[in-house]
Parts: sequence; C-alpha cells; structure tokens
Amino acid sequence: MRAGLIARPLLLIAIPFALSSCGLAPTRPVPAAPAVSSAPTSAPTSDAAITHLLSRITFGPRPGDLERVRSIGGPAYLEQQLHPARIDYAPAAEVVGALPTLSLSIAELLQQYPRPDPALLDRARAGEMSQQEPATMTPPERRPARIVSELAAAKLARAVMSDRQLQEVMVDFWFNHFNVSADKGVVRWYVTAYERDAIRPHALATFRDLVRATAAHPAMLWYLDNWASTRADFVIPQGPNQGRTAGLNENYARELMELHTLGVDGGYTQGDVREVARAFTGWTIDRPREQGRFTFRPAMHDIGPKTVLGHRLPAGGGQADGERVIDILTRHPSTARFIATKLTRRFVADDPPPALVARVAAVYQRTDGDIRAMLRTILTAPEFYAASARRAKIKKPFEFVASSVRALGGTVDTRGAEALARAVGTIGERLYQAEPPTGYPDRAEPWINPGALLARLNFALHLSGNRLDGVRVDPVALVRGADRTRPDDVLDHLLGTVLLGQATAGTRAVLAAQLEDARVVRKTADDRGPADTDVGLLTALVLGSPEFQRR
Repeated sequence: MRAGLIARPLLLIAIPFALSSCGLAPTRPVPAAPAVSSAPTSAPTSDAAITHLLSRITFGPRPGDLERVRSIGGPAYLEQQLHPARIDYAPAAEVVGALPTLSLSIAELLQQYPRPDPALLDRARAGEMSQQEPATMTPPERRPARIVSELAAAKLARAVMSDRQLQEVMVDFWFNHFNVSADKGVVRWYVTAYERDAIRPHALATFRDLVRATAAHPAMLWYLDNWASTRADFVIPQGPNQGRTAGLNENYARELMELHTLGVDGGYTQGDVREVARAFTGWTIDRPREQGRFTFRPAMHDIGPKTVLGHRLPAGGGQADGERVIDILTRHPSTARFIATKLTRRFVADDPPPALVARVAAVYQRTDGDIRAMLRTILTAPEFYAASARRAKIKKPFEFVASSVRALGGTVDTRGAEALARAVGTIGERLYQAEPPTGYPDRAEPWINPGALLARLNFALHLSGNRLDGVRVDPVALVRGADRTRPDDVLDHLLGTVLLGQATAGTRAVLAAQLEDARVVRKTADDRGPADTDVGLLTALVLGSPEFQRR
C-alpha cells in the first residue's frame, strides 16, 4: 500500500510538528504581542492580512479566494460573511438536498427510522433467526444510524462547498457550546432538528435567542435530563413508573450556568443551581418516542417563589419562570465575559488577549448580546491581526479535513461528504457524538499526539491520491506552469498555492529533503530520462506541514 511506502517522509514531517505544537520546538519564533490601541480598527487589506482573515472565518481558502477577496477588500468580504442570506448557497444546496433526513421533523424521523427490535437483533447475532425473520428487519437505509450519518455529511458538504463560510463556522462553534450527544437515548432522532431549528437560525443573531432556542428544544431537554425534572412531590400519573414520586433534576440548571452562560467562576452558588432547576420544572417533551415536541406541563412545575442571583421570581410564574431566568443569566456581566472569552479564543488565540476580551464583553453588554457586533469587534481588532495571532490556532479534525479539500479545490457529492465525515471521526472528532456537555475542546493540546498526526497524514494521502469515493481533487492544477521535471519548482508552486507562500524556511527545508526520494520523484527505468514529480504525494506532504495544521 502506498501509504505504508512513505512512512519515513511522513515521520520527518510529523515529529517536528508534534514537538512544535506541544511548545517544545516552535516552528518559528513567536514574537511578543505589540502594543495595541484600545479601539477597534478596520480590517487590514494586505495579502497576509486577508490570508489570516480567510484562515479564521472560513474553513480555509480555496484556490483563487485570495485574489477574489483582494479585489473587494477584506472589510467588504467580512461584511458579506456577516450577512449570509445575501450569499449564494447553490454550491452546497445540491449535495445537502440529496440527504433525505435533513428536512424531516422529529416525529417523521421517529416514524421513518425506527429503532430496531432488540430481540430480533439478539437472535441475528446468535445466528438463531428463522428464514422469514430477516425480511422483517429494517433495511440499512432506514436505520437510525442514517440520521447522524447524513447530518455529519451535510456538515462536511457545507463546510467544503458553501460560500456562507462564517455562518458554518459559527454553527459549528455554537453547537459545540450548547453540545448534545446523539449517543444519548432519543437524542439521535432529535439532533437534526436541534441544529436546524435551534442553532443555525440564531448563529449570527443574539446570544439570548440561542439560549432560549436550546433551552426549549427536546434534544437539550433530554440530553441534560430536564424533561424528567419535576416539583419535589410530583407523582407520576401513568406509564411504567406510575405512582412513583419524580423530583428535581439539577443537571440542566448547572450546565446552563457553568457552560452556557456565567462560566464556572461566574458568581453563582449551589443554591442558585437549585432555584434555576425549580424554575425549569415542567419544561418537558410531549411523547418523546412518538412526537418529540416541547411542552410545558403545569402539573410538574414548582409554583413556589424563587430567588436567582438575587432576583426574586414571585409564586405562580409557570413557564415564564424559565424565561425570566434566561433573561437574568444572559444579561449578567459574567456571561458577557464568558462568551467574549470563548469567541476570542476561537478566533484569536488559545489564551485570548485580556484587553480584547474586555472590549468584546463591553460590546455584548451594550448590544444585549449581538453576535455580529461581537464578531465585528474581534475581526477588526489589532490583536486579531497581530503577528503572534497568525497560525496560532491548531485545526480540529473537522477543520483540517474541510480545509484540505478546499485547499485542493475539491468537490464532493453525497458519498464524498459521508466519506469525509468518517475521516473526521477516524482522526478523532466523531461529529455529533461528543459525550460531555463541554463538547469538543478548542485548544491545541487535545488534538496533538503522534497517532492523530499520522491519521491526518494518511487522510492527506488518500485525498491527494483521489482515493476517497465521491471526493475529487486535482493536485496537478495547483502546479500549473511548474516544470514537473524540476521537483523544487513543483514544491515552490505547492507552497504558493496550498500554503499561500506562508511556509517557513524550516518547513521548506524538510520538504525539499524528500525530493530525492524515489517515491516523490519518479524516473525512467534506466534513470537517464527526465524526472517526473509525484504531485499528489508531494501535495500530501505539504498538507502535513505545521503551517497547514494551523490556522
């Protein structure tokens, strides 16, 4: 297998990258952050600044993107991305539209993708099925696993093909912030509607809109157990637990404050957790395995007075108790700081600049949590364009896979989108299946280890060699005009088109050292004919470089 044949050059790339990403051997000196003014500025328009902007608000530039943005200017491009409804969606619409589960309601998914009969599965595993029973099993295309498989495929198709790049970046960011796992119970049937109806419409709206939408969605209600949270003396009226006393569940209340709004040091107490949990009693799900709709059940609600962070909620508030809590939490200064920190960490650096965080928090409070306003503040700030911020973030597996396809000008169909989603999982990010409510981390350390790096490089080999069904790339087009008999010329073209000229001298030296390898440069049988560079293989090595692993 060809991937095995190039283990040596792969390791020469992977080892320095692993060391540099862990801070043991930096790929380049990291300069101290320059002094910056306290006021935002407009986005710079140099090629380096545009490249940096593209690396942060998109899933990586495609061939020609730098030139396109240069023609209108970075500030104009940013404003376009902040208003995605004005951007043509056609490039991704065809692929997403071919995935049938994406448009179905929760009730339709529960009906059309039923859970398998456990007894039948047990007999199948044991080889004890009768001749007639296999015909009664749900066909693969109607099994529940298809729901998450198609949702993950749509995520990759949009990330690769859509021109609404910032919207897709923010959908990924907010889903991770308000994480639910498709592996928990009926969430598998709910997660499509959760992203479609609770996250996507509000990804660039206001933070309060996001909290309200997620709080009332069946996916969150089930994932953090609030659907079963009741007043202390509530007696279950029917079902297998009929006659039993239910009671208060604090899971959602705790995560709402710790992970969604105030942050772990946001100033709340265990007493506040309990009071918030009481406020959300009765927020539940109507027929979870048949309809999966939000409903408020007054009989389950604790009607007594409550006090949350010093704010008194009078008795008898009903569903409005939860709405009032959302207002209290989303308007709290701790929430402004927490959300400003997370956004700045995503777009600037793992350790976000305190002065910029403070300015973004002030914008949050001034605009009542307007997401566009906060993003505009971050993406036009001097700290964002500082030398220390460039290539300072490590790409998650999802970001790496999408950016690789985009860098090579690739296209995908539905099969290709599913193949890419599987690749993301292989590298370490199982889409929609992060188990903890914290979601996947947005720091470098968890993603950097030798096994993960090798998986990234193997993916790059399969991609550049067109060995992924339904994904098409043309590495040769990236070196048009290069002399294929001169490997160094091919390398320089790739460094210009894939890394946009941002490779360090050290990275070029490591790559250049591979150019005498017979697997990179093919020669005629008698070694007297002209050399022919294996562009696909060399492209994979460029995708494995430290500069490409960073954004």
